[in-house]
Amino acid sequence: MPAATLDAFLNSYLGPPDELRSAVVATIRQLTQAATKIRNTINQGVLGTAFAGTRGANADGDIQKDLDIFADDIFLDAMRHAPVALYASEELEQPVLLDRQAPLAIAIDPLDGSSNIDTNVSIGTIFSLLPATGAPDGNPAASFLQAGVNQLGAGFFIYGPQLALVLSLGSGTHVFVLSTRLGTFVQAYESRIIPQRTQEFAINAANYRHWDEAVRLYIDDCLEGTEGPREKDFNMRWIASLVADCYRILMRGGVFLYPGDKRKGYRQGRLRLVYEANPIAYLIEQAAGAATDTITRILEIEPESLHQRVPMVFGSAREVARITRYHTEPSAIGERAPLFSRRGLFRA
Repeated sequence: MPAATLDAFLNSYLGPPDELRSAVVATIRQLTQAATKIRNTINQGVLGTAFAGTRGANADGDIQKDLDIFADDIFLDAMRHAPVALYASEELEQPVLLDRQAPLAIAIDPLDGSSNIDTNVSIGTIFSLLPATGAPDGNPAASFLQAGVNQLGAGFFIYGPQLALVLSLGSGTHVFVLSTRLGTFVQAYESRIIPQRTQEFAINAANYRHWDEAVRLYIDDCLEGTEGPREKDFNMRWIASLVADCYRILMRGGVFLYPGDKRKGYRQGRLRLVYEANPIAYLIEQAAGAATDTITRILEIEPESLHQRVPMVFGSAREVARITRYHTEPSAIGERAPLFSRRGLFRA
């Protein structure tokens, strides 16, 4: 039986006439067109006109590449043709009002992992779909200060060996790959389920000296392998591309950590709650995983500002819960090796 196309999937999601669902479908279709344009530009590499050149810094202090701005312009233009009231982006200080009568607000990271642009590593686009609330032209930011549980859908495009769309509209996390032969996205994986247990973690180990004790002890225990309290060997991965790390976890399990640390500007982590952590958490939870700020469920956090940062841990549910216990029950990790038998809280 041939795999379903994205169009067929979206048509099945529509069901009886419903304004919000119709708006979600129309918006996703515009997003796929924009992502295809960006993929074509990325495929040209340094031969293209918009690639790895540096522009300066965005409103939040991060370095902008030419491709960041190019991607933002493409998606903003696409959303002008979608039923979207408000467009918020990592690259813009304030949301853009597009259509005050439209039912949706979209928060987007137009080009995640842009530090990898010139190294030929997978990069992507992350998006969150929210209901437009209140008076969009009165306080444009208000629609984006909703907890992630209110998302109508979320997803990301990953520009890698294939152009893939990872999407959830509230009934599982599905993966679609662009078929150049058919000229459309085709479902590659239906309702991904992340294994609850794992032996793989992703973290930037270069920051070890800056981490809080709970994070250091967790990583120490993993690195002890079969001779340590975990009694199994772990592998470490770190791509520095959120979409690539998330895609790997969706495919084979694992846990990702980007904690806050003691460096200036890193106490609250570096990932943005509204347009990075929330959509990723939504996708992970819909795949039977978990996502926290090391303690609190990401999707329950009420944003206080559009560009708010947050620590983040996500992936295999049992491993995420274990990391939370390292933070909330320090007495259980106070006694180190060789008294592993007294630390049953952390046994697999």
